[in-house]
This record gives sequence, C-alpha cells and structure tokens, in this order.
Amino acid sequence: VSTFPTRSGGGCFFFTKFIIIIIIILTARGGGGGPLPLPHSGPLLWASAFGGEMKSISAKYSGSQVLQKVGKYKEFEHSVRVEEIDGLKLVKRLAEDMEEMFHKKAEAMKRLVEAAEEAHLQHEEDPELQYEYFNAVLINEVDEEGNNVELGGEFILQPNDHFNNLSVNLSLSVVQVPTNMYNKDSAIVNGVYWSEALNRVFVDNFERDPSLIWQYFGSAKGFFRQYPGIKWTPDEHGVIAFDCRNRKWYIQAATSPKDVVILVDVSGSMKGLRLTIARQTVSSILDTLGDDDFFNIIAYNEELHYVEPCLNETLVQADLTNKDHFREHLDKLFAKGIGMLDVALTEAFELLSNFNQTGRGSGCSQAIMLVTDGAVETYDDVFAKYNWPERKVRKKQTAAHCK
Repeated sequence: VSTFPTRSGGGCFFFTKFIIIIIIILTARGGGGGPLPLPHSGPLLWASAFGGEMKSISAKYSGSQVLQKVGKYKEFEHSVRVEEIDGLKLVKRLAEDMEEMFHKKAEAMKRLVEAAEEAHLQHEEDPELQYEYFNAVLINEVDEEGNNVELGGEFILQPNDHFNNLSVNLSLSVVQVPTNMYNKDSAIVNGVYWSEALNRVFVDNFERDPSLIWQYFGSAKGFFRQYPGIKWTPDEHGVIAFDCRNRKWYIQAATSPKDVVILVDVSGSMKGLRLTIARQTVSSILDTLGDDDFFNIIAYNEELHYVEPCLNETLVQADLTNKDHFREHLDKLFAKGIGMLDVALTEAFELLSNFNQTGRGSGCSQAIMLVTDGAVETYDDVFAKYNWPERKVRKKQTAAHCK
C-alpha cells in the first residue's frame, strides 16, 4: 500500500481510500492429489478481467493519474513508501472494530427500548389530555399575524456537518403525523406525551456514540418521533405521504421473524378452480414474508412433493429471488389422488424441528400454513406428539375454495 501526505494550506485535499478485497480460490484436487485439469481458459480470463476492472477502479478513485498529470506526485515522491500489510491481522482488526460498532448500536437500541417500555407502563391514558408538542411540519411556522401556529412554536435549528449539513436540533426530537391523521387525536396526543421520555435517551445515546446518525421511534398509532429534530417540508400539494407503519423496518420489527412450512393440498378434490385459488393463496402468503423469514412449500396427496425438489428437508430465506423461484414451480402442481394430511403434518413438524436445531433460520416463531378445501380429521395425535408439549408451532388453515 503506497501512502503519501495530503496537501494543505489552501490547496486541494487528496484522500486515497483502499478497498480490501479478499479472494479465496479453491482448487479442486483429483484422486492423486493433483489439481483437476481446467476444461477451458475461463478462470484465467476471469482473473484477467477482474484485474483490469480493479486497476480501472483504483485509478479512477485514487486520483493517481491526476496526480501524475499535474506533477504533484513528484513533489511527494521522496516521502512515498511501501508498507507490507499482514492480511490476517488486518482482517482481525476490522472484525474487532465492526463488533465494537455493532455492540454500541445494539446498546443504544436497548436503552431506547427499555425507556419506551417504562414510559408506556407508567402512563395512564387520558381521553381529555391536551398537550402541545413540536410537530415536524409546523415548527417555526407563523400565521398571518406573525404568531406561532398551533403545535409549532420556535424550534432552534442549526446546520450540522454530521447530518449532511442539515439544520437540526441536538437537544430535542420532533413528531411527524401522517397527513391523513388528525394530529390532535387522543391516541396520538397520549402517545406523544409518554414518548417524550425518549428525548433524554436520544441525547444520551448520541453523547455516548457520536457516530450515531438518526434515531427514531415509530408508533402503532401512526406518529413518528425523530431525533435530532428537523423540519419536514410537504410536497407541492402540501402532502407528506410518509407513514412509519408502511416502512420495511417497521414491518420487520412489528412482525417477528418466522420459519414457515406451507402445505398445499393437491388431492383429487382440488382440481380446477380450487387448485387455481390455492396457487394464488400461496403466492399471497409469500408476499407477506420478508428477508428475515424462512420457508418451504410442500404439496401432498398420497405422497409428499416438495415444490422445489432440490430443497428437500430444509428451509430457504424468503428473499425476492427465492419467492419468485417458488412461484414459478407452483404452476407445475396438479391435483390427483387422496390427501394424506397426517403424513404432511408430520413432515412439516419434523422439518421445522430439524431446521431449528441447525442454528439457522429465524430462531423465533414457527408456523405451519395449510391450504386445502377441508380436513376430514383434527389430527390431534400429530399435534399431541409434536406441538402440545411446548406449543412452538401455530396452526393456520386457509380455505382454498369460494363460498
């Protein structure tokens, strides 16, 4: 790694950031211990292309060519040195730094959670509560007579480099309420009132860890408390469409991660429209799963049919690619024979239990979702064996026929 001083005293600053890329090449060995012959020169071409790309990127972002053209490199050539880097030590140090960083963020979150739970516990709902708070849209707004509007008031804002030079208030948070909600509704006012206790925790967290940027609290009532305080500006139509409850981070936090096995009845009674509805039902279920969830789909009649045969006896992450892949296989389902639900339930319970023991998956809730036109029994013996002792799995049945 070559290093050189930056220029100061009114000139330009040249900062060179090095991206460390660790490449592990696994060489396949033959029976005699030697490497297997590569069929083509593909890997050599890949390495050449990768090297050329890295050279281009490093030249573009390091500014080395610019320095050479303007002659500045010669000025510092005497101070340039080559340092040998111990890759293992470097990776360990990076891992330690990342661990410390994530630990600080987790501790900050824990303090907020504890403060919110305590404040909510101590608060008693008052339908008649009147409380003035700083509304993010109304702060520093005045009426025609020059007076502060209701829920506005004077709110000191100062530019801050740490927040992209935005004007913020490092002492207080502000509250945003969706446009389609009344900002003085009793539920909103009560929630805003008790959540004021988070202000001191916001400030304390930032003092403990200055690398923090935004801290916020989203309520099921709809209001959004943000620190540091900042003024929100509506669009040209005077509307702010933001609703914290529709954000991915809120949905993921409000619904705990889960491992899901979807059982689809493909017995003879599911022919025609019922199977079409079943496919659509499963597709809709997949829409409700997020990146923190894991799933698999099993079709059953007299036999078990994993929708994706390559993924027998395991669960996969419910990311967009996996969900789309499974949707494609749903069209291959066809109905025939007799539905053996007890066999399917046993397989689902065994799958969830075995997968949970691997340490992978959500590590949280487990669910079996049954898509069928009806179950002839309650299958209490299966649930007594697998679920009743600890009741880890929730059973949900979805009818796949129209009424």
